[in-house]
Amino acid sequence: MKKWLLVAGTFLFFSLSGCGPQVVPARPHDVVYSRPVSPGPDYVWITGNWVWAGGNYRWREGHWERRRPGRSWHEGYWEKRNNGYRWHRGRW
Repeated sequence: MKKWLLVAGTFLFFSLSGCGPQVVPARPHDVVYSRPVSPGPDYVWITGNWVWAGGNYRWREGHWERRRPGRSWHEGYWEKRNNGYRWHRGRW
């Protein structure tokens, strides 16, 4: 319940802020949720991402994916800019 309130509050904040695309005045609070049990030893946890959609960042839950040979997962991060913050998605 708290997770959904946090996501809803973040969405409302960005909806009312009138920010330009992908840059927001303040980064949202971290989302706290339970990670499900791994489906097997050849899986890696893909952290959740903030996705830019409809003029706002929206939280997309993490999930398990099979490991990709020769590649590693790099988590997403918030970049501080002069006019606010911008999210850089996680990537392989």
